[in-house]
Amino acid sequence: MTHETTVLSEIGGSVMTITLNRPEAANALRPVDRDAVIALIGAADGDADVRVVVLRANGKHFCAGADVASLADRRVTVEKKVLDPMRRIMNGAQKLVAAVLDCNKPVITAVQGAAAGVGAHLVYASDLVIATDNAYFAESFVKRGLVVDGGGCYLLPRRIGMQKAKEMAFFGEKLTAAEALALGLVNRVVAADELDDVVADFAARLAVAPTSAIALTKRLLNDSPDSDRAAAFVAEAMAQEIQSYSHDSKEGVQAFTEKRPTEFTGW
Repeated sequence: MTHETTVLSEIGGSVMTITLNRPEAANALRPVDRDAVIALIGAADGDADVRVVVLRANGKHFCAGADVASLADRRVTVEKKVLDPMRRIMNGAQKLVAAVLDCNKPVITAVQGAAAGVGAHLVYASDLVIATDNAYFAESFVKRGLVVDGGGCYLLPRRIGMQKAKEMAFFGEKLTAAEALALGLVNRVVAADELDDVVADFAARLAVAPTSAIALTKRLLNDSPDSDRAAAFVAEAMAQEIQSYSHDSKEGVQAFTEKRPTEFTGW
Protein backbone atom coordinates (compact mmCIF):
# COMPACT_ATOMS: atom_id res chain seq x y z
CA MET A 1 0.00 0.00 0.00
CA THR A 2 1.18 3.54 -0.77
CA HIS A 3 0.64 6.57 1.39
CA GLU A 4 -2.37 7.53 -0.79
CA THR A 5 -4.30 4.73 0.90
CA THR A 6 -2.56 4.62 4.29
CA VAL A 7 -2.77 8.36 5.04
CA LEU A 8 -6.06 9.97 4.10
CA SER A 9 -6.99 13.65 4.08
CA GLU A 10 -10.02 15.78 3.45
CA ILE A 11 -10.97 19.43 3.88
CA GLY A 12 -14.42 20.54 4.95
CA GLY A 13 -15.67 23.60 6.77
CA SER A 14 -12.15 25.07 7.09
CA VAL A 15 -10.99 21.86 8.79
CA MET A 16 -8.33 19.54 7.35
CA THR A 17 -8.72 16.02 8.71
CA ILE A 18 -5.68 13.76 8.40
CA THR A 19 -6.42 10.08 9.06
CA LEU A 20 -3.88 7.32 9.61
CA ASN A 21 -5.25 4.30 7.76
CA ARG A 22 -3.18 1.18 8.47
CA PRO A 23 -5.49 -0.39 11.07
CA GLU A 24 -4.12 -3.88 10.39
CA ALA A 25 -0.72 -2.60 11.58
CA ALA A 26 -2.07 -0.51 14.46
CA ASN A 27 -1.32 2.52 12.24
CA ALA A 28 2.43 2.10 12.70
CA LEU A 29 4.18 4.72 10.60
CA ARG A 30 6.47 3.73 7.75
CA PRO A 31 8.74 6.46 6.37
CA VAL A 32 6.38 7.02 3.42
CA ASP A 33 3.41 7.47 5.78
CA ARG A 34 5.36 9.77 8.09
CA ASP A 35 6.46 11.95 5.18
CA ALA A 36 2.89 12.12 3.89
CA VAL A 37 1.67 13.43 7.26
CA ILE A 38 4.48 16.01 7.33
CA ALA A 39 3.52 17.19 3.84
CA LEU A 40 -0.18 17.43 4.70
CA ILE A 41 0.46 19.44 7.86
CA GLY A 42 2.70 21.76 5.84
CA ALA A 43 -0.03 22.16 3.23
CA ALA A 44 -2.59 22.98 5.91
CA ASP A 45 -0.22 25.52 7.43
CA GLY A 46 0.09 27.35 4.11
CA ASP A 47 -3.59 27.19 3.10
CA ALA A 48 -5.55 30.26 4.17
CA ASP A 49 -8.81 28.31 3.83
CA VAL A 50 -7.71 25.78 6.45
CA ARG A 51 -8.14 27.05 9.99
CA VAL A 52 -7.96 23.80 11.98
CA VAL A 53 -6.15 20.46 11.61
CA VAL A 54 -7.63 17.26 13.03
CA LEU A 55 -5.32 14.26 13.34
CA ARG A 56 -6.99 10.90 13.87
CA ALA A 57 -6.79 7.22 12.92
CA ASN A 58 -8.95 4.34 11.73
CA GLY A 59 -9.18 1.08 13.64
CA LYS A 60 -8.66 0.08 17.24
CA HIS A 61 -5.49 2.09 17.80
CA PHE A 62 -4.26 5.62 17.13
CA CYS A 63 -0.62 4.83 16.31
CA ALA A 64 1.74 2.14 17.59
CA GLY A 65 4.78 4.25 16.67
CA ALA A 66 7.28 3.73 13.88
CA ASP A 67 6.93 0.57 11.81
CA VAL A 68 9.54 -1.68 13.43
CA ALA A 69 9.55 -4.14 10.52
CA SER A 70 10.57 -1.44 8.03
CA LEU A 71 13.30 -0.27 10.41
CA ALA A 72 14.61 -3.84 10.75
CA ASP A 73 14.65 -4.28 6.97
CA ARG A 74 16.63 -1.08 6.58
CA ARG A 75 19.25 -2.27 9.07
CA VAL A 76 19.81 -5.39 6.97
CA THR A 77 19.81 -3.77 3.53
CA VAL A 78 21.46 -0.38 4.12
CA GLU A 79 25.09 0.09 5.13
CA LYS A 80 25.30 2.41 8.10
CA LYS A 81 27.46 5.50 7.60
CA VAL A 82 28.54 8.13 10.10
CA LEU A 83 25.82 10.78 10.63
CA ASP A 84 23.27 8.91 8.48
CA PRO A 85 21.18 7.60 11.42
CA MET A 86 21.19 11.03 13.06
CA ARG A 87 20.17 12.66 9.79
CA ARG A 88 17.33 10.16 9.29
CA ILE A 89 15.99 10.80 12.79
CA MET A 90 16.18 14.58 12.44
CA ASN A 91 14.49 14.49 9.03
CA GLY A 92 12.05 11.80 10.11
CA ALA A 93 10.43 11.46 13.53
CA GLN A 94 11.72 14.82 14.78
CA LYS A 95 10.52 16.59 11.65
CA LEU A 96 7.07 15.02 12.08
CA VAL A 97 6.72 16.20 15.67
CA ALA A 98 8.11 19.63 14.77
CA ALA A 99 5.53 19.94 11.98
CA VAL A 100 2.75 19.71 14.57
CA LEU A 101 4.45 22.05 17.04
CA ASP A 102 5.24 24.65 14.37
CA CYS A 103 1.93 24.51 12.47
CA ASN A 104 0.24 27.91 12.64
CA LYS A 105 -3.17 26.25 12.75
CA PRO A 106 -4.43 24.59 15.94
CA VAL A 107 -4.00 20.82 15.82
CA ILE A 108 -6.59 18.60 17.49
CA THR A 109 -5.73 14.93 17.95
CA ALA A 110 -8.30 12.20 18.56
CA VAL A 111 -6.88 9.12 20.29
CA GLN A 112 -8.27 5.64 20.71
CA GLY A 113 -6.40 2.58 21.86
CA ALA A 114 -2.62 2.73 21.71
CA ALA A 115 -0.55 5.87 21.21
CA ALA A 116 2.99 4.57 21.54
CA GLY A 117 6.44 5.82 20.60
CA VAL A 118 6.29 8.53 17.98
CA GLY A 119 2.51 8.04 17.94
CA ALA A 120 2.44 9.23 21.53
CA HIS A 121 4.74 12.11 20.66
CA LEU A 122 2.29 13.29 18.00
CA VAL A 123 -0.25 13.51 20.80
CA TYR A 124 2.10 15.38 23.14
CA ALA A 125 2.88 17.90 20.38
CA SER A 126 -0.79 18.58 19.62
CA ASP A 127 -2.64 21.62 20.88
CA LEU A 128 -5.79 19.85 22.03
CA VAL A 129 -6.26 16.13 22.69
CA ILE A 130 -9.47 14.14 23.03
CA ALA A 131 -9.02 10.52 24.10
CA THR A 132 -11.42 7.64 24.47
CA ASP A 133 -11.54 5.92 27.83
CA ASN A 134 -9.67 2.91 26.39
CA ALA A 135 -6.77 5.00 25.10
CA TYR A 136 -3.30 4.64 26.55
CA PHE A 137 0.16 6.13 26.02
CA ALA A 138 3.50 4.37 26.14
CA GLU A 139 7.19 5.07 25.61
CA SER A 140 7.98 1.72 24.03
CA PHE A 141 11.59 2.47 23.08
CA VAL A 142 13.15 0.89 26.17
CA LYS A 143 11.46 -2.43 25.33
CA ARG A 144 13.32 -2.45 22.00
CA GLY A 145 16.62 -1.41 23.55
CA LEU A 146 16.35 2.03 21.96
CA VAL A 147 16.77 5.62 23.11
CA VAL A 148 13.62 7.74 23.01
CA ASP A 149 13.42 9.69 19.75
CA GLY A 150 10.94 11.97 17.99
CA GLY A 151 11.31 14.72 20.57
CA GLY A 152 10.01 12.58 23.42
CA CYS A 153 12.66 13.63 25.94
CA TYR A 154 11.93 17.26 25.09
CA LEU A 155 8.14 17.02 25.26
CA LEU A 156 7.47 14.66 28.16
CA PRO A 157 9.11 16.63 31.00
CA ARG A 158 7.37 19.78 29.77
CA ARG A 159 3.99 18.04 29.71
CA ILE A 160 4.01 15.88 32.84
CA GLY A 161 7.16 16.76 34.83
CA MET A 162 10.58 15.16 35.02
CA GLN A 163 9.91 12.33 37.48
CA LYS A 164 6.88 10.93 35.67
CA ALA A 165 8.65 11.37 32.33
CA LYS A 166 11.56 9.25 33.56
CA GLU A 167 9.21 6.59 34.90
CA MET A 168 7.48 6.32 31.51
CA ALA A 169 10.76 6.30 29.57
CA PHE A 170 12.61 3.85 31.85
CA PHE A 171 9.85 1.24 32.19
CA GLY A 172 7.80 1.66 29.00
CA GLU A 173 4.59 1.03 30.95
CA LYS A 174 1.18 2.14 29.78
CA LEU A 175 -0.31 5.44 30.95
CA THR A 176 -4.09 5.13 30.92
CA ALA A 177 -6.41 7.80 29.56
CA ALA A 178 -7.61 8.58 33.08
CA GLU A 179 -4.01 9.02 34.29
CA ALA A 180 -3.21 11.17 31.26
CA LEU A 181 -6.19 13.40 32.04
CA ALA A 182 -5.11 13.76 35.67
CA LEU A 183 -1.60 14.76 34.51
CA GLY A 184 -2.96 17.31 32.04
CA LEU A 185 -1.71 15.37 29.01
CA VAL A 186 -5.15 15.29 27.39
CA ASN A 187 -8.08 17.73 27.43
CA ARG A 188 -11.02 15.31 27.48
CA VAL A 189 -11.63 11.62 28.04
CA VAL A 190 -14.85 10.38 26.48
CA ALA A 191 -16.66 7.16 25.63
CA ALA A 192 -15.80 5.78 22.19
CA ASP A 193 -19.23 6.67 20.78
CA GLU A 194 -18.79 10.30 21.87
CA LEU A 195 -15.38 10.85 20.27
CA ASP A 196 -16.58 12.10 16.88
CA ASP A 197 -19.02 14.59 18.40
CA VAL A 198 -16.48 16.10 20.79
CA VAL A 199 -13.81 16.37 18.09
CA ALA A 200 -16.34 17.99 15.74
CA ASP A 201 -17.35 20.48 18.45
CA PHE A 202 -13.76 21.52 19.14
CA ALA A 203 -12.99 21.82 15.41
CA ALA A 204 -16.13 23.81 14.65
CA ARG A 205 -15.38 26.31 17.41
CA LEU A 206 -11.81 26.81 16.23
CA ALA A 207 -12.88 27.05 12.57
CA VAL A 208 -14.63 30.37 13.30
CA ALA A 209 -12.02 31.66 15.76
CA PRO A 210 -9.37 34.35 15.08
CA THR A 211 -6.82 31.95 13.56
CA SER A 212 -3.86 34.32 13.42
CA ALA A 213 -4.36 35.28 17.08
CA ILE A 214 -4.38 31.60 18.00
CA ALA A 215 -1.25 31.00 15.89
CA LEU A 216 0.68 33.72 17.70
CA THR A 217 -0.62 32.57 21.09
CA LYS A 218 0.35 28.96 20.27
CA ARG A 219 3.89 30.06 19.49
CA LEU A 220 4.15 32.04 22.73
CA LEU A 221 2.87 29.11 24.78
CA ASN A 222 5.10 26.54 23.06
CA ASP A 223 8.17 28.74 23.49
CA SER A 224 7.46 29.73 27.09
CA PRO A 225 9.16 26.76 28.86
CA ASP A 226 12.42 27.64 27.10
CA SER A 227 12.27 31.42 27.52
CA ASP A 228 13.25 33.62 30.42
CA ARG A 229 10.77 36.27 31.54
CA ALA A 230 12.40 39.14 29.65
CA ALA A 231 12.44 37.22 26.36
CA ALA A 232 8.88 35.99 26.88
CA PHE A 233 7.61 39.51 27.56
CA VAL A 234 9.32 40.90 24.45
CA ALA A 235 7.88 38.10 22.30
CA GLU A 236 4.43 38.72 23.76
CA ALA A 237 4.60 42.44 23.02
CA MET A 238 5.71 41.75 19.45
CA ALA A 239 2.88 39.26 18.93
CA GLN A 240 0.37 41.79 20.26
CA GLU A 241 1.75 44.38 17.85
CA ILE A 242 1.54 42.03 14.85
CA GLN A 243 -2.00 40.94 15.66
CA SER A 244 -3.17 44.54 16.12
CA TYR A 245 -2.91 45.01 12.33
CA SER A 246 -5.14 42.02 11.58
CA HIS A 247 -8.72 42.09 10.36
CA ASP A 248 -9.86 39.96 13.30
CA SER A 249 -8.39 42.32 15.88
CA LYS A 250 -10.43 45.19 14.46
CA GLU A 251 -13.48 42.95 14.08
CA GLY A 252 -13.29 41.74 17.67
CA VAL A 253 -13.20 45.24 19.12
CA GLN A 254 -15.88 46.54 16.75
CA ALA A 255 -18.22 43.64 17.43
CA PHE A 256 -17.81 44.18 21.17
CA THR A 257 -18.67 47.90 20.94
CA GLU A 258 -21.59 47.22 18.61
CA LYS A 259 -22.83 44.40 20.86
CA ARG A 260 -23.03 41.86 18.00
CA PRO A 261 -21.51 38.43 17.29
CA THR A 262 -18.02 38.42 15.80
CA GLU A 263 -17.34 37.38 12.23
CA PHE A 264 -13.70 36.39 12.25
CA THR A 265 -12.00 35.62 8.93
CA GLY A 266 -8.93 34.02 10.53
CA TRP A 267 -6.64 36.89 9.50
